[in-house]
Amino acid sequence: MGRKGSPRSPQAEGGSQASSPSSPLWALPEELLLLICSYLDAQALGRLGQVCRRLRFLSSRDLLWRRIARGCLNSGFTQLGTDLLMPWIELDGEYLYLSQAENIQAYRLCPDGTGLQRHPQAIFSGHQEDVCRFVLVNSHIVSGGGDGNIVLHKIHGSYSIKFAAHEQEVNCVDFQGGLIVSGSRDRTAKVWSLSTGRVGQCLHTVQTEDRVWSIAISPLLSSFVTGTACCGHTSPLRIWDLESGQLMTCLGTDFHRGAGVLDVFYETPSLLLSCGYDTYIRYWDIRTSTRKCVQEWEEPHDSALYCIRSDKNHMIASGSSYYGVVRLWDKRQTRCLQSFHLSSPTSSPVYCLRFSTTCLYAALASALHVLDFTAP
Repeated sequence: MGRKGSPRSPQAEGGSQASSPSSPLWALPEELLLLICSYLDAQALGRLGQVCRRLRFLSSRDLLWRRIARGCLNSGFTQLGTDLLMPWIELDGEYLYLSQAENIQAYRLCPDGTGLQRHPQAIFSGHQEDVCRFVLVNSHIVSGGGDGNIVLHKIHGSYSIKFAAHEQEVNCVDFQGGLIVSGSRDRTAKVWSLSTGRVGQCLHTVQTEDRVWSIAISPLLSSFVTGTACCGHTSPLRIWDLESGQLMTCLGTDFHRGAGVLDVFYETPSLLLSCGYDTYIRYWDIRTSTRKCVQEWEEPHDSALYCIRSDKNHMIASGSSYYGVVRLWDKRQTRCLQSFHLSSPTSSPVYCLRFSTTCLYAALASALHVLDFTAP
């Protein structure tokens, strides 16, 4: 008589104890699991993702791979010695605010307006991962980070609020009229309250079905626009009702797949600028048509456009994805007025730019550049 076969272990069946719902591994909080995974190299993370679906989702989080990807890039804020992968800047009177890794630093502008002091006057912290975007409104800084959190700082004071906002990176934020809107890689946009007693409460969650790269609240405080990655068949530019969270309209009908919108800027409640991967700056007048923009300008070297800014009159500034190219445009002309190559011979996108009547500031992967318009 043959021996009765003994039960086979989960490993023998091609499974894993880690994939079992009763495994002690899943009793750990997500923050601790991510900390454990942060000690793994790329090969180990790849193998971990083959164990089960839950570990595949955990091991594919961007905050784990960002460290590995950063090690493959030749980047860094050369003057200050701090890694500066995807910076963002804002101007406010005598100060320039610059995101560096998980912090936002305030630098006083030089009296002549052509540069900034070397050491920051203030540092605003709160994120566990890099700051993706931030806005400066009414002496408040609102930032979204790679940790999925939103942080609110009062510039002149110790007042600070932090709350969990999204399951993945908060790619973009805007703040107006006591409301915050945020967009994330998790394919949602959310509206948050800052009113007394409801601070950090989510009022609406919008399912965009695509990664959200840019967001802006209309000056009328009645709606907001999202710019997404355009990986599906829906327009990447959509306007949503701020009070109800319902879709109001889609902008444009001729976007190609992959023509993601990386930056949007309201000039007025009805005039909107957008740019992105398809190399075009588009000017929209919502009063006349939502199907087609009223004017467009093409980047002549076929580079994606990472950022735009307008003086709300005739001038537009754009930053491209290669060699730190900044272009100045006049809305009354079809070709750009002037170009500046800021990172030759190495290449870096212009992640953000801001300008005044005298200077233009452009943030690249390895440096902050200042263009002086008053120089002969």
